[in-house]
Amino acid sequence: MADKESFLARQRAKRRWLDHLVRSGKSYTERYGDHYAAAITYFSVLSLIPLLMIAFAAAGFVLDGNEALLKQMRTDITEAVPSGLGVAINEVISQAIESRGAVGIFGLLAALYAGLGWMSNLRDALTAQWGQEYKQRPFLSTTAKDLLSLFGLGLALAISFGLSAAGTGLGSWLLDLMGLDDDAWALFLLGGATIALALAANWVVFLWVLSRLPRERVGARSAMRGAIAAAIGFEVLKQVFTFYLTIVTESPSGKVFGSTLGLLLFANFVSRFLLFITAWTATARENIVREPPPPPAPAVISPRVVVSKGPNTAGAVGLFGAGAVLGLLLRRKKRPVE
Repeated sequence: MADKESFLARQRAKRRWLDHLVRSGKSYTERYGDHYAAAITYFSVLSLIPLLMIAFAAAGFVLDGNEALLKQMRTDITEAVPSGLGVAINEVISQAIESRGAVGIFGLLAALYAGLGWMSNLRDALTAQWGQEYKQRPFLSTTAKDLLSLFGLGLALAISFGLSAAGTGLGSWLLDLMGLDDDAWALFLLGGATIALALAANWVVFLWVLSRLPRERVGARSAMRGAIAAAIGFEVLKQVFTFYLTIVTESPSGKVFGSTLGLLLFANFVSRFLLFITAWTATARENIVREPPPPPAPAVISPRVVVSKGPNTAGAVGLFGAGAVLGLLLRRKKRPVE
């Protein structure tokens, strides 16, 4: 074990990126990154239920005024599901349309609760990964700020996805207008431009998340590199989980549980990845706060008084003998010469 540690220490000394990565992992673990990611995942999945309720309520308002669309949907459901289930599902749809107002209001309230819980845990997690001290804050002001942050993040995500979708649609329209919609090189360039636009939009979103969502804001300059890594990693995760869902949903059991499990895993991986990127950003050399060395311990002045009791017997005899010898020598020197 000592050899492995010494080898890792040597490699960290040679490679700054490895040292930064190790420091990031240590900071992520010490600041309970997995626990915060689990809380974020829980509220992410919990918020799906009220969002589905809102979607059903909106669909109820649309279907209630469009008899042709409602009839076509009932027919498609009856032909698609096994015999006997079509009638039951159509009854559920009818009840949803009739109670669309209550479902929509309850869904909005539930979505507000789940969204606030999600945003509160996300902001606390980012604050912890930045190494900021936890402080007890007033409930009302904190809730109001979380609500504003939730709306701000929702608006940023809507703009991001809107730009990506608009870029794809506009690019396809331009290719079709120029007659290049069947050319492989044009489609390749369109795909590259779409990915670049998506990365740029994601970078803006993650830059705002990393620098503005912590309880105490940090400089945007410190979060720029982290936002780039987060944008690239997020696109990679989206592609991986799209491929995963394509494989899983091919089996009968995967069609029932695959989407739910995929969404759960995706939310957890994105949460962990975001918190790790935050730890990676916070442990960069320019963001490390050098703590001053601790002051020395206070000096204690304690005078000591030593009382001498005089020489002991052996010392007295020695001193007497030395005095006698010295006296004889002096006497011989003073004797007159005859």
